[in-house]
Amino acid sequence: MNLSTFIARRYLFAKKSHNVINIISGISAAGIAIGCAALVVIMSIYNGFDSIIRTLYNSYTPDLLVTPAEGKVFTTESKGFEEIRSDAAVLSFCEVLEENVFVTYGDNHIVATARGVDSAYISTTGLKDYVVEGNFELEFGTLKQVVIGHTLAQELGLRIAFVAPLDVYFPSRTAEVSPVNPFASLRSERLHPGGIISLDQNFDKKYMFLPVETLRSLLEYDDEVTSVEIYADSSVIAPNGVVTADFQKRVSALLGDSFTVKNRQQQNESLYKLLSYEKIAIYAILLFVMIIISCNIFGSLSMLIIEKRDDIEILKSMGADDRLIKKIFVKEGWMISLLGIVAGIALGLLVCLLQQQVGLVRMPGNFIVEYYPVVIRWSDILIIAGGVGLIGYLAAVVSRAAN
Repeated sequence: MNLSTFIARRYLFAKKSHNVINIISGISAAGIAIGCAALVVIMSIYNGFDSIIRTLYNSYTPDLLVTPAEGKVFTTESKGFEEIRSDAAVLSFCEVLEENVFVTYGDNHIVATARGVDSAYISTTGLKDYVVEGNFELEFGTLKQVVIGHTLAQELGLRIAFVAPLDVYFPSRTAEVSPVNPFASLRSERLHPGGIISLDQNFDKKYMFLPVETLRSLLEYDDEVTSVEIYADSSVIAPNGVVTADFQKRVSALLGDSFTVKNRQQQNESLYKLLSYEKIAIYAILLFVMIIISCNIFGSLSMLIIEKRDDIEILKSMGADDRLIKKIFVKEGWMISLLGIVAGIALGLLVCLLQQQVGLVRMPGNFIVEYYPVVIRWSDILIIAGGVGLIGYLAAVVSRAAN
């Protein structure tokens, strides 16, 4: 421990002749502690919501999504697709056909996005965990079933307990439209409700799932699909939950320029960017508040320097230069900041751990989780400590320079 650090530490904990200096120093440290605690709690809660949102989207977002570079539909009868199917790193190869259709149930009708999926999709997707009524089953014996979003089911007045089927309509691609009877050119399929799924508002009011063979029959396709969803083995999944670039490039090379291959981040690029920007904005706003709080250090050091003028003259008579004097008070101010940082981070972590284990604050309304979600990330703790520590140091430097 050098001389400037030793003297600064003595000044920090020693009793001052004017009690107001102790009070101001305590207020400075307490303000920084409360600010740091708020940073830790708010960032951890944001991480919790971020994790929930990513989990919801990942439940129906494949590791890789293959779509045609041009056109709408394609077939998977090619050498490239066969090699992908047989790749040891591919857990599931799901063929998906998607189209907007007209749905009627009793006197109610809606336009929905029908997703025709196969058995591989049903066994792989995490959507079955979000079924609120019935099951994620598209066949019951010889009956063809449909799993529909919760909002769509409400608009149709549909419940799983009802035995009445719903009808799905789509204009024929080959028949000519008759001006006398235009409904004659509509093709239809009758399906029975098998399950109601609830994920998020946008999903619930858009999607319905039915067997891919049934949708192909309705759309008059043979074996065409609109996309292929690939779910990969953990050996090719990076720590961030996205497939490795090498695996994505390998799949893309097998398919050529006729197809576009996107990983999870690329499929929801705007969402992931928004989540990152929001977190940066929250951190910047709270850090600005910390700058305001750190102004208390300015007052505390100014009064301490005035009180210690006799000590400063004694140190100078003993050979201390202005550089050493400056270091003493800069370190004094920084120590006040560090004391607040340590106490604040400890308090914030305690609140977060209690929220995780006990659940101190409930979520208002009807949400998918009962309590505010909290996820502690040590990288955030380091960023908070570094940012607030830098602010405290700069505040101490400015305070000493002004005096």
